[in-house]
Amino acid sequence: MNLDLHAWTAAVYLAAALAATLAVALPAPRANRWAVGILVVGAAVHALAFLQLHRQEPPPPLTGLPFVVSLAAWMAVLFFLGAARFARLAALAVLVAPAAFLGAFATSLAAPAAASLAARTSPAWSHAHVLLASGGLALLGVAGGAGLLYVVHHGRIKAKRGLGGLPLPPLEALDRVNVVALSVGFLLLSLGVLTGVMWVRATQGGFWTSDPHASATLVAWAIYAVLLVARFGAGQGARRSALSAVAGFAVLLFAVVGVGLLT
Repeated sequence: MNLDLHAWTAAVYLAAALAATLAVALPAPRANRWAVGILVVGAAVHALAFLQLHRQEPPPPLTGLPFVVSLAAWMAVLFFLGAARFARLAALAVLVAPAAFLGAFATSLAAPAAASLAARTSPAWSHAHVLLASGGLALLGVAGGAGLLYVVHHGRIKAKRGLGGLPLPPLEALDRVNVVALSVGFLLLSLGVLTGVMWVRATQGGFWTSDPHASATLVAWAIYAVLLVARFGAGQGARRSALSAVAGFAVLLFAVVGVGLLT
């Protein structure tokens, strides 16, 4: 992985995080526009980092945890920029930018590792699994961020404290992002689990493995399945759905990152 470009990416994302934080702390709505513009630059630099990664000989392993985290961070930024383009969601940058910075920064510190035998013997399934799972992680992270802002915004309205000048998006916009990101993110996560099963099948001859990461991810997938049924099947309200999105992403993040670091 090109660590120099990932370090530059982290620096740009950090600048976006500072601008978004400034927008909330002052408050200064114009700083949110700066944060979004800086995130556009960061996403472009991030793409160049992936391009140079692809051109390395041999390329670092696609399946390594640093790459997964970095790819998920990049996808989350792209989804946020797309959502911000069509809705008043610039305030979501206060959560997206710091997360993107942490993802790129952790990757810039990671030492290149050799690709595992499983990844070398089944590159198609391993690459598909990482791409789909990273996309699911990214979108479910955005759903969790939108859910967190929804809870904060809703709480201030219920307490009749107003927003105090905070440039928070409308509740309806946050709920729409939550619904779209949760639905598409769960689909990508499901495909990620399925391609993971096929990867295990291609390399180990079975359909499952005793790896703690796989078990934790399956538990997180089951939790999200319950959350979707509650939202669309049982008519769960927007606030409870927002809280569920936050809790679900916390479990998923532990399954993907936490278990990966502990094992």
